[in-house]
This record gives sequence, C-alpha cells and structure tokens, in this order.
Amino acid sequence: MKALLIIDMQQAMQDRIDAGRDHVDPGAPARIAALAAAFRRQGMPVIHVRHQDADPDSPFHPQASGYPPMPCARALDGEPVFLKRTSSAFASTDLQTHLQGRGITDLVVTGAVTGFCVNSTVRAGADLGFRMTVVRDAVLGFGLPSARLSARAVSDVTLALLAADFAEIVDAASVLSA
Repeated sequence: MKALLIIDMQQAMQDRIDAGRDHVDPGAPARIAALAAAFRRQGMPVIHVRHQDADPDSPFHPQASGYPPMPCARALDGEPVFLKRTSSAFASTDLQTHLQGRGITDLVVTGAVTGFCVNSTVRAGADLGFRMTVVRDAVLGFGLPSARLSARAVSDVTLALLAADFAEIVDAASVLSA
C-alpha cells in the first residue's frame, strides 16, 4: 500500500520564505495540498510529520509561532501526526511500526527541508525496506549561506544522491496523473 508523507511543513518554513531566504520550489505548498487531496480522494493514507523542539527559543517549540502546520499540511480528522525530535522521521517516532502495522510499503515524500529532514527520512526509510519516492517539486529546499551553497545547488545534489540509491525522484504532475 502507498501513503503520502508530509514532512515538517510548519509555519517556520513560511517564515523563512517570507524573510527572503534563498529557496527552491515556492510552489511546493500548493503541490502538497493537491497531492494530499488526491490521496484522500483515492482513500490512500496521508501521514504528517512535524518537528517539535523542547527549547523555548526554537521556532519548532509547541508554543512558538513557527510550530503550527502550514495550511497545505493540516491533518484531517483521523490522519496520523508524528512529532519528531530528530532529523529522520523514523528515529524518534513509531512511524515504522505504524506503517508496517497498516501494510504501507511505499511512501511518497513531500515537505521540508530537502537537504535535511527529507534527506534523512528518505535514507532511513529506504534502509528499513520501504519503497521511497520523492516529489521533487513538492519539497522545499533552502540555501546554506555559511557554505556558499545556493538552495538550487543543495537541492540538486541532495536529490541526485537520493536518486542514486535511495528513492525514485518524480514530479507532482506524474503522481497526480497516475
């Protein structure tokens, strides 16, 4: 069985975009919303992962303005929401047990951030035996100014590495037309 996995699409991501941070795929939120609607229409699971940080100064602290989900990633009643404290959605949650218990073998991955939580979740999922698919235009990526790397460079290299051994890389249109 296949499920849509939406990673860390929280207000902190929109705040980064609004602040002018170098990023790729500004249309990702709209594509994520369209993918979620399509999965729901077909009766396929939509699974949400959110980052939660105990540090009260973190934008991912439950009381911080960056913590709530973006509109594209709001869970409907009955949709699971996993709260993680690590980069990988598998490392600090019972996501693996949840998926296996429901016979979910294929994950279509969207969300944020390409070079961090998307990357580590996809690699971990592949290592655990899940078939991973990343929707390239439904993931947000940001630059690494301290390393002088643009968002495009980070995203391109990350997706190329994932495609080499961990995931199929597709665009939203191909998922929506399937």
